[in-house]
Amino acid sequence: MSVKTDVAKIYETVLSIPGMNENVKIAFSIPRKNVLLLSKIIERGLSAEDPDNKIFTVLDMVPKQTLQELQALPADLLEKAGLTEMNQKLQAF
Repeated sequence: MSVKTDVAKIYETVLSIPGMNENVKIAFSIPRKNVLLLSKIIERGLSAEDPDNKIFTVLDMVPKQTLQELQALPADLLEKAGLTEMNQKLQAF
């Protein structure tokens, strides 16, 4: 078996552990600048593609519904921090 297959099986096993689909409420406070940076990091990580498909990431085996939920997270973070409009203006540059 290849390393890629082994890693995929490990992640698949971890993600299928009972209780992993339960919602978790996380309450923490971070500065707005970190919210802005975190949203960009999430967006960049989810949009990164390897055209030759040589690099395996956990995102390669995640269901599309989960990816859609993760893609909505940056917008939710920006909205809660009151940074949606600023982010839109920054993207216009």
